[in-house]
Formats: sequence, C-alpha cells, structure tokens
Amino acid sequence: MVSFTSRLLAVAVGVAAFAGLGDALPHRLPSFSKRQATGALTDTDILQFALTLEHLEATFYAQGFARFPDSDFAALGLTPDQIVALKKVGETEATHVTVLSDVISKIPAVPVQPCTYNFGFTTAANMVATARILEAVGVSAYLGAAPLVTSKDVLAAAASIVTVEARHQTFILGASGELPIPQAFDAALGPLSVFTLAAAFIESCPEGSNLPFTAFPSLVIINAGSIKAGTPLKLADPNIPSAKFCAFTAGGVGTVFRPLESGSCAVPEGLAGEVYVQLTTTGEGNKLDETTVVAGPAVVAIAP
Repeated sequence: MVSFTSRLLAVAVGVAAFAGLGDALPHRLPSFSKRQATGALTDTDILQFALTLEHLEATFYAQGFARFPDSDFAALGLTPDQIVALKKVGETEATHVTVLSDVISKIPAVPVQPCTYNFGFTTAANMVATARILEAVGVSAYLGAAPLVTSKDVLAAAASIVTVEARHQTFILGASGELPIPQAFDAALGPLSVFTLAAAFIESCPEGSNLPFTAFPSLVIINAGSIKAGTPLKLADPNIPSAKFCAFTAGGVGTVFRPLESGSCAVPEGLAGEVYVQLTTTGEGNKLDETTVVAGPAVVAIAP
C-alpha cells in the first residue's frame, strides 16, 4: 500500500503554491486603503476577520467529508481513530464559527456570512495536504492579529482558539508520518498576507460580508515541493516589477530576506515547518512590513 506520507508529498507541489490561484479567480474584494496603511483595525474588524477564516475552514472540512468517504482516508493509511479525529477537526471549526458569530452579535454587529469557495481538491490526499496548510495559516493569522487587539476579553477568546488550531495542525502532521512539531515557535502573519492566502479559495462573498482588504498579487513557486536550505526558488513569474528581495517568514526567526537576483533567490538556513515566501521592495531587519510586499505569500514546507 502506498503510504499516507508519500501520497501527501505527491500533492505537496500544488498545495504549497496554492496562493497562485488568486489571480485566476474572478473576484476582487474592496479596498480600504486608509485602514490598511494605518493598521487601524478595530477589535470588531479582527473578530470579523477571524470569523471569515473560520467560515472558510468549517466549509472546507464539510465539503471534503461530504465528498470523500471514510474508505478514501483509510486508503491513505489513516486508522479509524485518526479518521474520527480528522472529522473532529472539522467539528471544532464549525464550533468556532458559532462562538465567534455569537460574540460579534453581542457587540452588537452583524457577523460576516460564509462566502462561495473553490477549494479545488479532487482526492482525499489533496484535501488533507491542503488542510495542513490551512491550519498553519490559521495559527499564523491569530498570532499576527494578537498585537492589534485592545480588549483583553477578545484576546483571551482568540488565544483559546489558536491553541486548538495548533492542535489541528499537529495532529495532521503526526497522522501523515511527519514530525508533528518541526520548530520551537510558530510564525505570525499580517492580515493582508493572511487574506491573500484565504482569497485563493474565495469566489465571491455576500453583500456586507467582504473584508476591508485587497489581496496581494499571487506568487507561484514552481519547485515548491522540493525546497530545502540553499535551494534556488524557481518563480513562475521571475520579473515582477519593483520586487528586489525574497522574504522568508518562519517560526523562531521572524523574517529573513534574500536578494532577488536574476529572478531567483536561495532559501536561507535555519527554516523549518511552513514558511511564507513573499517578494518585497526592501530587505532590512527581521520583521516583514506589509507595505513593502509586492507579491505573495506562497507557502512552502521545509523539513527540519
């Protein structure tokens, strides 16, 4: 039997660069440039952003389990207990939707509604590989939003969710035969970067449920499935205007910049787990300034 790990790796190339779907989709959500430039998001904005992500995740699992029978997951090498646990992941995402909707309603505000999505999975293996990336992005989204929250109650609620999102990802890594804890820290990701990744799956949203963001241009890494330290990235579009650096954001190191030369840049040492790659106009310090981003992120998985 082909192992779950080998099947997961077989679809890794397409999944790791899934941000590249963004330009192919017909939507363009509205931009509120003043709010983006100042970072002046309210706690309600942040809750709505979190709810948007939870809607996406809950729908992802619901559609996947409706489409693929347990036998498909068993064929990947998952045990009956692991299949039950994977379904529990979807159930907890649905619970997050309910709780966040209730919190927002009590503000009072109108909770954002689920959008219409295109997840693009065709097999159970593809679904699980995408779930791994989604859970990593979920963790990074909550970590990135935490410093923007002013209410201790909202921060506590977010903290109680992000720990569960981390458990989701750990379970998926362990069930796939990979090291479940590839690094000592998780990476924080800014709201525009998170939205760019989420927008790859969004076809349209109901009136009033659009987030106040515009996605960055997509970044597709052709060799995303074979990345390790020192590997030169092969970009589908190596000539993005004004791009001068590759920014690698990962847990424990923050952001590491490398010059973009002749349409490529080498992967730095010391990165592990899910790494977010973006193209920027500047390359100073170890923290990403989203105002300098010109494309991405794409997501690559690097073994420790």
